[in-house]
Amino acid sequence: MKIPIKAILLIVFSTVLATSCSRKKDNFVSRNYHAVTAEFNALYNGYLALEEGRNTLNESYADNYWEVLPIERMQIQEDVVLPRQSKNENFNRAEEKAVKAIQKHSINIEGKEKNPQIDEAYLLLGKARYFDQRFVPALAAFNNILNKYPTSDKINQVKIWREKANIRLENNQVAIKKLKRLLADEELDDQDLADATSILAQAYLNTKSVDSAITQLNIAANATKNNDERGRYRFIQGQLYNQLGYKDSANIAFDKVIELNRKTPRIYMISAHIEKVKNFDYENGNKQALLEHLTALEENRENRPFLDKIYHQIAEYHLKTESDSLAVNFYNKSLRTNSQDKLLRAKNYQTLGDMNFDTSKYEIAGHYYDSTMTNLVLNSKPYRIIKRKRDNLEDVIYYENIAHVNDSVLQLVNFMETERLEYFESFVEALKVKAEEDEKRAEAAERNTGLATVNNTIGGQASNRGIPNQASLFYFYNPTAVAYGKNEFIKIWGDRTLEDNWRWSNKTASNSGNNASDVNIVDLASDEERFDPQYYISKIPSDEKVIDSISKDRNFAYYQLGLIYKEKFKEYNLAKSKFQNLLNSHPEERLIVPSKYNLYKIYELLGENDEASIAKNEIITKYPESRYAAILNNPDLANLKDEQSPERVYEKLFALHENQEYATVISECETYINAFDGDPIVPKFELLKATAIGRLFGYDAYKKAINYVAVTFANTPEGQQAEKMETEVLPKMASTDFVEETDDASTNFKVVYKFENTEIDAIQAFQKTLDTVLENIIYYDLKTSVDVYNPNTKLVVIHGLKSGQVAKTFNQLLTKEDNRKITEPYFAISSANYQIVQIHKNLDTYLNIYNN
Repeated sequence: MKIPIKAILLIVFSTVLATSCSRKKDNFVSRNYHAVTAEFNALYNGYLALEEGRNTLNESYADNYWEVLPIERMQIQEDVVLPRQSKNENFNRAEEKAVKAIQKHSINIEGKEKNPQIDEAYLLLGKARYFDQRFVPALAAFNNILNKYPTSDKINQVKIWREKANIRLENNQVAIKKLKRLLADEELDDQDLADATSILAQAYLNTKSVDSAITQLNIAANATKNNDERGRYRFIQGQLYNQLGYKDSANIAFDKVIELNRKTPRIYMISAHIEKVKNFDYENGNKQALLEHLTALEENRENRPFLDKIYHQIAEYHLKTESDSLAVNFYNKSLRTNSQDKLLRAKNYQTLGDMNFDTSKYEIAGHYYDSTMTNLVLNSKPYRIIKRKRDNLEDVIYYENIAHVNDSVLQLVNFMETERLEYFESFVEALKVKAEEDEKRAEAAERNTGLATVNNTIGGQASNRGIPNQASLFYFYNPTAVAYGKNEFIKIWGDRTLEDNWRWSNKTASNSGNNASDVNIVDLASDEERFDPQYYISKIPSDEKVIDSISKDRNFAYYQLGLIYKEKFKEYNLAKSKFQNLLNSHPEERLIVPSKYNLYKIYELLGENDEASIAKNEIITKYPESRYAAILNNPDLANLKDEQSPERVYEKLFALHENQEYATVISECETYINAFDGDPIVPKFELLKATAIGRLFGYDAYKKAINYVAVTFANTPEGQQAEKMETEVLPKMASTDFVEETDDASTNFKVVYKFENTEIDAIQAFQKTLDTVLENIIYYDLKTSVDVYNPNTKLVVIHGLKSGQVAKTFNQLLTKEDNRKITEPYFAISSANYQIVQIHKNLDTYLNIYNN
């Protein structure tokens, strides 16, 4: 059979082509075949993948315009990536294509690369690794080009990319030195010049050389061919000028961003407008023109995606021009845009919170601060500042509620019978109106229920939601009825958490002014009682002891509010009014002098010198024996911790506690708690006393004492700490079961000698002798301590033994001479069981179980 001549020629041509394209031959066909194949196959697809990955990075990256922007849009992730893993599949594919081009198309003959596309492949490899945030491997790829391909036409780009990798690796000084050398030695193309100077600017920013960074950014903005980059560089220039305080220069830079208009991303233009508004001089500038400019930005349809920022800036304008109601309106408008800028939302909430705080709407302010914290990074400095303010506000809300409620009750107590009747008749009328409105809403809900039933039934059959026809009448399947029920519940009880005993009177509503006491009087009354004024009149306290208790609580609330406003919020006028109200309310003796002294300090701070002099003279003349009079007579004492100040007394008692003198601490705490009654330091004494009680008398006594602190001082840091101890720590300490004592490597043992508490001299002498004896034991590092067990017993303890058997036969470690010195009986115990013995004071039980 004849073979066609064309087939023979094709086979011969293919064979010649294949043999001539070998990577081991340096000829024209081989070089160009591999160059073309590498460029239009592997490298083309690799660069497509790289570009796709960069677009993904840009889309996922969110700039923080509250800070100076980075030169390059790339979010550095802290996630650990294992070898051969990638954070972005596109960059992984680009790297694979670069490696493929190198492996299949490199023509390395006698140490020289003959394929002109291989340097491009290494550059792609370095870029893929760089954007995948593997900077060390990227640096290796760039260095490989510089070492093997020094004559490459890409050499300047490679040097720039190498320094970008160095900057990411925080080698800023190295990058600055090499980039400056590159700029001095080479005549760079415009885009290469822009890339080099922009990355040099980033290095200067990292080293806090702001002036140098501005200069380099100016060069980059003029040289770049990319308007996106130009807009970013100019905007960063403006931010840096603002950072240096050069507002005029900043505005010139922002104007250049605005001039680019649609040539650059609109976010840069809008942000430039906003930054210029922030730089506005409200004292000398044209405010009307500024408002018209902001209004024009708001009404421009193209700016709709940025209304959150525009509304916020309009609100700031109205706040500075003292149009508070308009400011609140625009802050709320900004929030309603559902902005993705968390810092913007946080600033909106914080400002609204501050405005409500300034008008004494503390509960509303607290809710705004809560929302502020949800938009801040947990445990960041701004978060901690707001949290501290919110925690302080909790005390304000608590004491303001006490003051308000008790003032109202005392006002009713002082009413005449006719005044009471008139007041509650008006109150009952309001209840009737409310009841009628509730009845109308209930009827409307019932009608809606019937409508919902019809709508949920099609052709006499249940809807296709899988709910039977009868079920469509079920309360929870009717959204209208459910919504009505929720509103009614919140209106009566407030927004309560799902927990046991939710109706208890001490569980106040978090979102409502109502509390359980309101419910007990109004909502739990019968229908006849609810609309009977005499029912409410009968609830007004008449017992003098009860009235006196209400008055004392109100006065103490005034005192605490005065201290909080003065010390924590620096709201001196508010503090002054609270102390004055307290002194006008016939307070207890213990609150009078501290209140007058605090008023004296407030008068000084407010510059009201005449009132300060009157308050000072009154304290000195009427209360000459008080420590406040002593401070006023000798001002130097105010700057010293005198021996009788609460702080100094507490320090002394704490030192006694550290020295295990628990009985003295308990006794002295009781004395000073009475002496400093009303002082903010009292909860600290109570907590110290509770701790000493626990150390001396054990778990049960400690539990009772810590509960007292948690309940009595619930709104103080000490009370909150006690509550945390009660809920989290005490349950872990509750068990009295001893653990099994084994010679495990992790188990420590102690040798214990028991003494009566009265044998103080004997205990000290014994410990001294024991320390001397232990120095002769060279195989163990042993130490001693004297621990209080209870009011009648002290324990001398040897620490550092790892074996229960060695602890039980401790006397065998001693020499005969030392055994004659140490004749006291002892017992061995594991560290875990020793802790249980000290917590529960059940040493006798332990000794009965483990008869040493």
